[in-house]
Amino acid sequence: MKTFKSRLIVVLVVVGVTVGLDQWTKYLATVHLQGEPDQFFFNGVLRLTHVHNTGAFLSIGSGLNDFWRPLLLNLFPALLLVALLYYIFKEKFLNGWQVVALALIVGGGLSNIVDRLLYGHVVDMLHLKAFGLQTGIFNVADMAIMGGMFIMLPFALRPAPSPEEERETAG
Repeated sequence: MKTFKSRLIVVLVVVGVTVGLDQWTKYLATVHLQGEPDQFFFNGVLRLTHVHNTGAFLSIGSGLNDFWRPLLLNLFPALLLVALLYYIFKEKFLNGWQVVALALIVGGGLSNIVDRLLYGHVVDMLHLKAFGLQTGIFNVADMAIMGGMFIMLPFALRPAPSPEEERETAG
């Protein structure tokens, strides 16, 4: 994906849909699950619950004091998202899948940062358990971040373009 305009459209759509869907599901979880018993589906594989997570993924950082928590859970991730956006628009060798993947990461991160800034916590509501394994409790933003990382994995494992390939692409 070569042009700034095409990347901008993809980023705006993916980030907008990610943030919108995440915020909507958090709203639904708050309205329908807060204070209610957990809901189980698919023979207990999926559990819907309502949790206020003051930390990051798997509640990491929830025990930090009021100085470090905003710094490490809001400012640092926000700087990473700005760096990702810069990379999306400046790296000429990104293809469409990579732009979508990075935009998913930005959208998920942005939505969780917005929650921490507005409410002091993130709402998590999804929990999976099957075959003796289980996840932590997570939300749609976390799924977007992990989905983006999953999409990027094959690209991260392939060799970097050779100088000849870079010249061919540039020329």
